[in-house]
Amino acid sequence: MVDLKQYGYIETETPPDGTLPARITAVHRDRYELNEAFYARLKTSVYYSERGEIFPTVGDYVQYAPVDGGDAQIIKTLPRKSQFIRRDPNPNVGEQAVAANFDYVFIMTSLNKDFNVNRISRYLALAHQSGAAPVVILTKADIADDIDSIITAAQTVAGNAEVIPVSVVSGAGLDRLSDYLQPGKTIVFLGMSGVGKSSLLNTLMGQDVMAVNEIREDDSRGRHTTTHRQLFTLPSGAAVIDTPGMRSLGMWDANEGISETFADVEALLGGCRFSDCRHQNEPGCAVRAAIDSGVISAGRWENYQKLKRESLYAEDKAAALREKFARNKDIARWSRQRKKNGEIRK
Repeated sequence: MVDLKQYGYIETETPPDGTLPARITAVHRDRYELNEAFYARLKTSVYYSERGEIFPTVGDYVQYAPVDGGDAQIIKTLPRKSQFIRRDPNPNVGEQAVAANFDYVFIMTSLNKDFNVNRISRYLALAHQSGAAPVVILTKADIADDIDSIITAAQTVAGNAEVIPVSVVSGAGLDRLSDYLQPGKTIVFLGMSGVGKSSLLNTLMGQDVMAVNEIREDDSRGRHTTTHRQLFTLPSGAAVIDTPGMRSLGMWDANEGISETFADVEALLGGCRFSDCRHQNEPGCAVRAAIDSGVISAGRWENYQKLKRESLYAEDKAAALREKFARNKDIARWSRQRKKNGEIRK
């Protein structure tokens, strides 16, 4: 039997008789791999009932019941300490987790011409919102022409997150990851395609477990290589979650994460002379004064505003889509009733 403590599992409740705890280590549509060893399916009467359980995702701890000669049955999803979610407009689905129960988020960006500090800020907000600690990983350090200036640029937006340049070609910086790759710890990789997530995972695993695609020369971008959600246990005892669902994350409910990422910016907002200051040309504006004096950059202020607008839009859009779904459902129900009553000819 697998010792769940190797995954960092802490028992918070005793499993009911006839059930055992396990961790979701891969998701294949409606079939789940547990403990990297066997498969299970959801117990329909529990997960699809009105009260319904939270649908599990890779990284979740669950309670399952063994089934002789077949897939086990998952009967309960245990509480999460962290998660990445995406929002479904269907109100019956709501938030859908794509990864759960991780300790660190490796925000990965390549030191090629696709390097973008605003993207790092976006990922930092998502990482802080998830409940885990972010670490900024600058990949392909062997190709950087002016690595010191790039590291400095990343550090200006990283806050308390460590910035680590690495190269899987030369091995530079990989030793600095050992503080995070400890037994019982779980890491999620977050970054655009082509930044070297698969290459780093293969290097940490000591074998090729993920396909590596070449990046396009014209824009330094790559194609997605991950096709399903999966957790890998490294030789160090740490676990890495790789999931294609990360590329569809939006700024859903990310206000807390944005606030933590831009704490320096939000500290200025209450310091203006006028309470209704729009931070444009008003006298006594603390934000404009900070930009003029170089305390924060104009680009950082603009990026903060952009992410706040996107978060607000996402909330409004989700509400609108939920309303549209409900309206269409009512129309369909009304149409079926009219057909049943003979008001509409077939």
